[in-house]
Amino acid sequence: MPVSSEPPSNSHALIREDLILLLRELPLFSELPRGELKYLAYTLTQLTLPANTVIFREDELGDSFYIVISGHADVIMGMETPDEKLLATLGPGEYSGEMSLVIPGGRRSASIRTKTNAELLVMTREDFDELLHRQPQVAYALIKVMSSRLRHSDAVAFSDLREKNHQLQTAYDELKAAHAQIIEKERLEKELQLAAEIQMSLLPRTLPELPGVDFGGHMDPARLVGGDLYDVFQLDENRVGVLIGDVADKGVPSAIFMARTHALLTAESFRGAPPGDVLRSVNAYLTRLDQSDLFVTVTYGIYDLRSADFTYARAGHELPMLLSAGGLVENLPKNNSLPIGIFPEIPLDEQTVHIPQGSTLLLFTDGVCDCRNPQGEEFGHQRIMAGLETLKNRSAIETCAGLVRALLDFRADAPQDDDVTLVTLHRN
Repeated sequence: MPVSSEPPSNSHALIREDLILLLRELPLFSELPRGELKYLAYTLTQLTLPANTVIFREDELGDSFYIVISGHADVIMGMETPDEKLLATLGPGEYSGEMSLVIPGGRRSASIRTKTNAELLVMTREDFDELLHRQPQVAYALIKVMSSRLRHSDAVAFSDLREKNHQLQTAYDELKAAHAQIIEKERLEKELQLAAEIQMSLLPRTLPELPGVDFGGHMDPARLVGGDLYDVFQLDENRVGVLIGDVADKGVPSAIFMARTHALLTAESFRGAPPGDVLRSVNAYLTRLDQSDLFVTVTYGIYDLRSADFTYARAGHELPMLLSAGGLVENLPKNNSLPIGIFPEIPLDEQTVHIPQGSTLLLFTDGVCDCRNPQGEEFGHQRIMAGLETLKNRSAIETCAGLVRALLDFRADAPQDDDVTLVTLHRN
């Protein structure tokens, strides 16, 4: 039956031309005659809602749909949950909930909440059924709208799935890379641990126990693998070799270089040559290889049990100190010298010092004097001498332990910058 173009006489609201134009813009109603649009504009319920008003909730039963006249409303999935997701924002002329008009008992697939103050038209199932009786072509328009919505929904779902797959692949790739890094890190740690064990195996497990003299030694690398080394070994029944060295770097390359140098030094030492000749022979071999820019400072000496003389050669290393039985600390005489491994011909500091009874000889690497406290101050030679003065008439091992304690107390919680190595010889 035709619809009158005039509103009923008991109308309590004016028909707004802009509302008719808005309805004509909707794909669902675009083919309706003006009279029908005017009727709908008059008869449909109009709502005025403040911002943040929930129009309907996801999974509720639906029997009406909503057209935005003014303002904006959000379409939300998982509203008021940690997984809340904004699907779309509806503006004037847009609508939602039309599926509820054709699916009896249908559930809402999302929630609608006003984003701003908004005006809406409400079309109930009853309103829609009456419209279909008057204008059957609306059913075709609804099918077209629903098909378009489904295609859009499929496209959005596919895009979302593709993005999630991309994120999952990215996460998987990152996990694989992290796993590979962990494996590589574990491999390197094992290799470093093995290198450290090899290096520690080069240190003397026990020190010679001989009448009239005792020895002490300590090494603390700044890293897992260091570049310092010491050794004390008996050459024959009357002579003991004492060795300390420091490669001018830290880490695995330094440890390998030091291991090579140590092997050469001990091999040459057992030939019975004087300390200076031993260092010159090793230097010639290292410089002839010319395979590295590393070099090593070293002091090698021989203690004679019969004379209590210590004959040594020093190649750029820290000057030894001598603690007397009375507590006096002195630096030994010195001449210019250079580390081995740089030039084929180098000057060496070759000396012989007598060790009086009750005296202690100290050899150390520069990691001792260069050690810093939290304020950045160096331990320095003066603190080494002051520490030695408090350790008179102690055994060589006790002297080593006392100096290490003093060094640790000074350093406190500051990081260790360099390897620390000490060797002591005490004539008891």
